[in-house]
Formats: sequence, structure tokens, C-alpha cells
Amino acid sequence: MSVNDRVREHRRRMREAGFRPIQVWVPDTRSKTFAEEAKRQSAIVAESDRHSDIHEWIEAVSVPWGDE
Repeated sequence: MSVNDRVREHRRRMREAGFRPIQVWVPDTRSKTFAEEAKRQSAIVAESDRHSDIHEWIEAVSVPWGDE
């Protein structure tokens, strides 16, 4: 059985089991731009403690989900 045949058979069995294939694109963690963006976002999160008034406002206007 060729590789293509094995893959086709595997996919057929998975579909019969109720699954479907999807393709997911994720950031390339090896790229320089990823490292720069991660550093930028980390700095924002680190600064967030200094802005507790924003967190208090978010809590004040938030509505609980599913606890009605």
C-alpha cells in the first residue's frame, strides 16, 4: 500500500469516526518578528499592573456569563 493510499484510508476512517480535517496556520516562533512581537506584548502585560484603574472599570462594567 502506498503512502497516499494509507493517508487516504486514515482520513476515511477519521471521517467515519465523526472528525473532519482542518488546516491551522500559526506564527513561526523561529522568526525574528515573532520574538520582537512577543517581547512587545510581554512589556505591555508587565505594565498592566500599573493601570489597576482600568481593571477596576472592566470589572465594574462586566456581566457574568452563564450564572444567571
